Amino acid sequence: MNNKRINNIVEAVSYWRGALMGESLTRNITTNNMTALLTTAMLAISVSAEAAPALSVDANTEITKGKQPNILLILTDDLGYNDVGFNGSKEIKTPNLDQLAANGTSFSQAYVAHPFCGPSRAALMTGRYPHKIGSQFNLPTKGSFVGVPLEEQFISKLLQSNGYNTGAVGKWHLGEAPEFHPNARGFDDFYGFTGGGHNYFPQQFKAQYAEQLKQGNTNINHYILPLEHNGKEVDENEYITDALSREASRFVKDAAKHDKPFFLYLAYNAPHVPLEAKQSDMDQFPTIKDQKRKTYAGMVYAVDRGVGQIVETLDKTDQLNNTLIVFMSDNGGKLSKGANNYPLKEGKGSVYEGGYRTPMLFHWPDKVASGQRFEHPVLALDLYPTFAALAGADVPQQKRLDGKNIWPAFSANKNPHQDELFYVLRHRKGYSDAAVRRNEWKAVKHSQQPWKLFNVETDANETEDLSSKHRNKLNDMVREMEKWSWDNKQPLWFHENFEGAEWRLHGMPRFDKTYSTEK
Repeated sequence: MNNKRINNIVEAVSYWRGALMGESLTRNITTNNMTALLTTAMLAISVSAEAAPALSVDANTEITKGKQPNILLILTDDLGYNDVGFNGSKEIKTPNLDQLAANGTSFSQAYVAHPFCGPSRAALMTGRYPHKIGSQFNLPTKGSFVGVPLEEQFISKLLQSNGYNTGAVGKWHLGEAPEFHPNARGFDDFYGFTGGGHNYFPQQFKAQYAEQLKQGNTNINHYILPLEHNGKEVDENEYITDALSREASRFVKDAAKHDKPFFLYLAYNAPHVPLEAKQSDMDQFPTIKDQKRKTYAGMVYAVDRGVGQIVETLDKTDQLNNTLIVFMSDNGGKLSKGANNYPLKEGKGSVYEGGYRTPMLFHWPDKVASGQRFEHPVLALDLYPTFAALAGADVPQQKRLDGKNIWPAFSANKNPHQDELFYVLRHRKGYSDAAVRRNEWKAVKHSQQPWKLFNVETDANETEDLSSKHRNKLNDMVREMEKWSWDNKQPLWFHENFEGAEWRLHGMPRFDKTYSTEK
């Protein structure tokens, strides 16, 4: 439904409400105009809920008037599905996140586009499956001059060009060379690190960095490099998670001084390794005896503390009511490093549910339903077109997107991906793991075993293989994924040199093996 029609509806409803309340009808509206308004209103009533966003009249009016919402996207790193209270954790306390979920909507089936860091983030920023843009591996671990292709416009660039004040805080992992830097990809303000991770205690990593410089080294482990603010090194002295929360709050305070909406991408590196937590945070979990789990829990608690601080800043600066907060993880939790993905199978790196199904919530007072659980699949790929729609930003015609604007279906509590397929593909040494889902059905190819079929609505742990009972369904889904993969691009880089050598040695991607359904 376009803005002009929405305006007509609002005006007509307001006019007749006044009549019913005994107000004067002596407005500057002609008979012909009123007829047109009423006709528009009656036509609108007949439009199905799926034909237009199911926003409140107030929300539509705000967007029509050009009051774009602030958007705060909070991304954690390797957070387990069951490691937040709103997803049922009994061990790890996350009171601030739980409060956001209680006053907003949490998601039971939120999927990222890849089961580990870099490719998942590339998808988030571009709205594309990473395989379509050659970004299906993490960036080279020892540094490089490559990055996500420049022809792929980031959501930050789109929002920036549509009047948004844009900021990024934390982990980048999308390119280190100047042309791939956050400031060059649509972020007015960046505080953090461009690599794939970082140590947490400055007193330790600063000493290690100084020692490297003393030895004359120039190629230094990213995890101990100084943090930066808009390309300039900074002397950070706080525990890194606290520093990122502080900088996010600083951005929010500064944003309140501008007469424009903001988009803030806050990418915590917690609870990604190294497992390093403040003792005061670990002390919140006296009943957890396993040291990895206890440290991990403290790291998650630090994130939750930071989220509470940022929400408080939004409230104090009178920006909370016009801010959509989205919280999720870049992939599933790493089970060997303290995470818990119950009731899902496996974890980070896997094409089973535990690898790429993550915690997620939306919070936006009066716009997002309070205390609800959205039980339909949504994709991280959907955020790009959804943010663009809420911001009133036109996506360039040449820009391809693999997700969709889910706001109409979300607002109406309907499945935004009914009868649609979505995919996950993880390349390994000489073969690929793959999975495709449509509605309740999910086909999985894992560890060079035959394809299996699961009903993930009733079997989230993927234990009962139904392929023998539904062979035609399985074959059809696999054939669809095979078609999807034909325009996948060769990787533009590899995490390690040996991965590239193995890729070429084995003639990868060897989709002839991946999509064979012979037992």
